Amino acid sequence: MQQRFLLTTLNAKYIHMNLAIRLLYELNKQDTRLSWKEFTIKEDKQEIATYCSNYDVVCFSCYIWNITQTLQVCELIKAINPNIKIMLGGPEVSYDWQDIIQLPQIDFIVTGEGEVPFTKFLQHYPNVETIANIAFEKNNNLEYFKFVENFDLELYSNTNPYQNDDASTLKNRVLYIETSRGCPYKCEFCLASLDNKVRYLPMQHIKSNLLYLMQHGKTIKFLDRTFNVKKDFTLDIFQFILDNAQPDTVFQFEITADILHPAIMQFIIDKVPKGMFRFEIGIQTVNQKANLEVSRKQNFDKTKNVILQLKDYVEMHLDLIVGLPLDYFEDIKYSFEEVFKLFPPELQLGFLKFLKGTPVREKHEQYGYVFDPIAPYQIIKSNFLSEQELADIVKLEHALEIYWNKKRLEHTLKYVITYYSVFDFLLGLGKHFEQRSSFFSYGIMDIYNIANEYIEQHFANDTTIKQLFAIDYYLQHKIKPATKFVDEIDKKEKFELLEQLKLQHHKLRYTVLEIDFDYDTLIQQNIIQQHKQLFIIEYSGTSKPTIVSLQKNAAQSKGALT
Repeated sequence: MQQRFLLTTLNAKYIHMNLAIRLLYELNKQDTRLSWKEFTIKEDKQEIATYCSNYDVVCFSCYIWNITQTLQVCELIKAINPNIKIMLGGPEVSYDWQDIIQLPQIDFIVTGEGEVPFTKFLQHYPNVETIANIAFEKNNNLEYFKFVENFDLELYSNTNPYQNDDASTLKNRVLYIETSRGCPYKCEFCLASLDNKVRYLPMQHIKSNLLYLMQHGKTIKFLDRTFNVKKDFTLDIFQFILDNAQPDTVFQFEITADILHPAIMQFIIDKVPKGMFRFEIGIQTVNQKANLEVSRKQNFDKTKNVILQLKDYVEMHLDLIVGLPLDYFEDIKYSFEEVFKLFPPELQLGFLKFLKGTPVREKHEQYGYVFDPIAPYQIIKSNFLSEQELADIVKLEHALEIYWNKKRLEHTLKYVITYYSVFDFLLGLGKHFEQRSSFFSYGIMDIYNIANEYIEQHFANDTTIKQLFAIDYYLQHKIKPATKFVDEIDKKEKFELLEQLKLQHHKLRYTVLEIDFDYDTLIQQNIIQQHKQLFIIEYSGTSKPTIVSLQKNAAQSKGALT
């Protein structure tokens, strides 16, 4: 009876897709014994194991976010049928895999790039002794020999790893594409630093695949560690996107901002529609001593300049890492404040992870690092940060996610960074939130009631922050919310004003606040200019609320306030 092979993985969420198993299947689909299927880490493990037990050899793609669940599924598969062979591959098992191969549920591990060894495995199974980069046990002895053999990326010509999907399912998922492998940098906390030779896939392959994804998808993410290494290549792909993109398609790139060529910047400013491109920029820290300690090169002034020039054209996702060597609590605070001043739509505060194979993991004792032995191997403490300091920053990170990244206190926090310390504010708010609720279970009113309590306790005399907080609250709802935090103007005055401005108050709903500053000046220059003004918000009940023109209202409603 013909043996059956399954390529599979457990994705973090349904919207994510695993490119690795699609590439391996595409290269070997002429082998009729081979199938592929994806699951998610949230699915019932017994059901996943039952499905996999229909195959003779099951091959999992492994990462820090799924290794724990994958090993649990493997154990369940073996409980159903001990004769099923299980292979693991991917970055999580390419380094320090010796303990994993000794687990009774694991039979084979593929290390490094999978294309060459996996194809040979299919061709020669069960006689795999002569295949490089495959580890297994035989007669209680570990069998493994390493041979650095990069796959010839030209062999991907005329292939499309997504053509084996139902095209109708691609629209609402994140579609991944790689144009290169390797990274020119040597950041010691990153696995990409271990492969410093950048190799490009065939341009014809890149463009044909990209065109297919643009025809069927909405969100396309490039996996290249530094997409903008080559100016001409970057401009070529950008132009191809503009020539072929469908409306509302979003393209996400990981770039190194301080080397972004002026020609690329000008191209974006002149040609790229707003909202089409999204840049992930890893700033990690502003502390140059910490950067140099992990072999990282970065010019923050250049990075900041690029971000400021492109912020109105490209959506920015900025990353910071907590826990780098020589990065003390005050250094982290300084980096956070400097980056927050750029007002990125999304600011991710990540924590140093000790990935297998990275130099920072190998040298962890040198810096007094203690980290979780279970994936994702997150820092617990070091010579530079105590366990309590890290725990406090975790609370800040939760507050950052809830209030800034989710756009729930946008006006308030922009004011705070100008007149106070936004690091201290979010740290205090995070601590208060933890005391009053759970970071993992809360309602929209919990978010605002808790923040209001914090502001009342620590900023009782600051009228401006209270009014901005109220504006954030009232702008959060599609339907006019209950009056809270700052009261509306008198009902009679409100009615007369809405009539005077010929607003559709019989059909729509309105919130009218009196504020003590010029809103337009605040938005355009981030400056508080004292000036009483009526602030009118219109609710349709079906879409985001809108702000009625304030300049017009200030002139027309002058008599309504006297």
